[in-house]
Amino acid sequence: MYANPGDPDRSIPPHWHYISFGLSDLHGDCRVYELGMADGPSGFGFELTFRLKREPGEANPPTWPAALMQALARYVFQSENVLCSGDHVSWHTPLDGSESRIQHMLMTEDSQLQPTSSVLGMVNFIQIVGVCEEELKAAQHWNGPGIIELLRSKPPAGGPWLVTDMRRGETIFELDPHLKERVDQGIEQEGSNLSGVSAWCLWDEPGENDNQSSDGEEDDKENKKERDEEEYRERTSERRSSKEPRKREISDYESEQIKAALKKGLSNTHLNVQEESQAQSRKESFDSTVSSDGPTELIRTRTLETVHLKFNLEAGSLLPLALRGRLKHGRHFTFKGIMNDIAITLVSSSVVGSITDEEHPFAAHGTWLQVLIQDEALEDMICDLDELSRPDDILCPKTYSWPEKRLCITILPDES
Repeated sequence: MYANPGDPDRSIPPHWHYISFGLSDLHGDCRVYELGMADGPSGFGFELTFRLKREPGEANPPTWPAALMQALARYVFQSENVLCSGDHVSWHTPLDGSESRIQHMLMTEDSQLQPTSSVLGMVNFIQIVGVCEEELKAAQHWNGPGIIELLRSKPPAGGPWLVTDMRRGETIFELDPHLKERVDQGIEQEGSNLSGVSAWCLWDEPGENDNQSSDGEEDDKENKKERDEEEYRERTSERRSSKEPRKREISDYESEQIKAALKKGLSNTHLNVQEESQAQSRKESFDSTVSSDGPTELIRTRTLETVHLKFNLEAGSLLPLALRGRLKHGRHFTFKGIMNDIAITLVSSSVVGSITDEEHPFAAHGTWLQVLIQDEALEDMICDLDELSRPDDILCPKTYSWPEKRLCITILPDES
């Protein structure tokens, strides 16, 4: 823990600078890490840092940041997942245990400390930046580095050195409403780094009569809605009772991830770290998140003639982002079931390695469904589903249907 005077001329306030020790190899005697090479990572290859605004008259640094960093380090050691610049951590509680709006974290390179090398390997310094809920969501929908730069541009929100102020009461979008437009433009131009979410979702292969246009008979529509609602209630009840232009390529490594996940199932943890692919060893692939029983090599892959997708409103509200921010940019997006073994992956025509193709746009590997949204249908679906980005205006249940594509999507009410 170090006292940093800041730089008033650059709107950098005095602050406490916390630096971890131990995520890199401190000893070089194999007591913690295998001996690395000088041109490779030292230990996990990074240390954490954090900058906390110093309050007037504060003589000693608060100790809660050290406990926070220890919790993150524990996650790294237990999961063997490294934290990298651009990652975000959903924490869902004030970082200091107060009533602060700063309840989540973004990761970036430390503002002062440069990567360093030694005989034990390379070490990067990854700075934790405290953010509000709205800023976390913007990073999820667009990307972490983009939001970091917006935080740098607003001294009250972090400034050049990204100093976290736990008393900050306004988000960057409240400080400057025009920044919301910048995020929307970024998603439109660059796409989204969010490759998947845990969500309430179902899929099935309905009969011909079920895959109907929204202009079909009202009685049939009402009966279908009632069946959807009943299925939603049954699934929810089960969960409560159990307490529980370059082409994008799907690599063999990614395909193995889903097979492993199919065996071990889903698990929920307090720490929810999400990141976009930056190295193959830590890819957030579309195939990384469902479960099933039995050897996965025996699971049959089959094609489907027609598909009915079902989401609750919370999950459905992400469909515009998935289409506009991912598929439109040649990427994929996955909804993984939070209470079952189901996963639904939407893929674009540019994604290679999918089990779908233009002749067979719907294919399932066990409970994992892949849906190919071809280019000619993508713009229509973006237009039709745009209203889901304003979920407060949606009356559920609501079904969207594209008979010519043999696809329909039903949005069900969120769990009350």
